[in-house]
Order: sequence, then structure tokens, then C-alpha cells
Amino acid sequence: MTNDLNLICNRIDALFVRAPRVRYWLLIVDDAYDQTYNFFFESRQKAHRTRSTPLHTIERHDLGYLETIINGVQQHTQLTQHFKGFTGQRWPRSQRIIQRKKDADEERTL
Repeated sequence: MTNDLNLICNRIDALFVRAPRVRYWLLIVDDAYDQTYNFFFESRQKAHRTRSTPLHTIERHDLGYLETIINGVQQHTQLTQHFKGFTGQRWPRSQRIIQRKKDADEERTL
């Protein structure tokens, strides 16, 4: 677990430059076909397109493990986290719903 967490945090630190008029957030995607979780670092400068940079793929498809990784990332950085592919799923420890409804781009792909 610490290898995944350290790798994600180190890559976030390298990409997060705190530039003015730029929004930053993390995107976590549940890839149901490959049974993996993908982390992306996303940024958007005012009047420009969103830039998405892949951070890491977690091969272990276990929500408990993912919850631990996300808690560690959240302690490391206060970036907003967006989730895709988690519709209706709940975190094992807190029992909170991860993603309430599908995003507009998730609807188009089905």
C-alpha cells in the first residue's frame, strides 16, 4: 500500500505548481473491465481546455484498499476528488455513497 500511496503523492507534488487562475483536482476512475482503479491529475486554466495527466493505476480491485489510499492522499493534499464509475457503491468503513449519479460523459459512453 505504501508504494502506491507514495508514488501517487510524489507525482501530485511534481505536477501541482500552484499557478494563478488554474484549478486542480484528482479524478479517480473505476475501470470495471480491467478491474483496476486509475488516478488522474486534472487542471484547467481559465479559458483553456482541461488537461488530464495519468498518475497511477492500482491493480488491486478492492474498495477497502482504495479507501485507505484515498485517505492517505487526502491527508497529503487538499485537492478535490472526483469519482467516475462508482455509481451506487459505498465505502466499506464509512458506508457513505461514493458517487450518487452518473456524470453526463458516462451516460454517453453506454
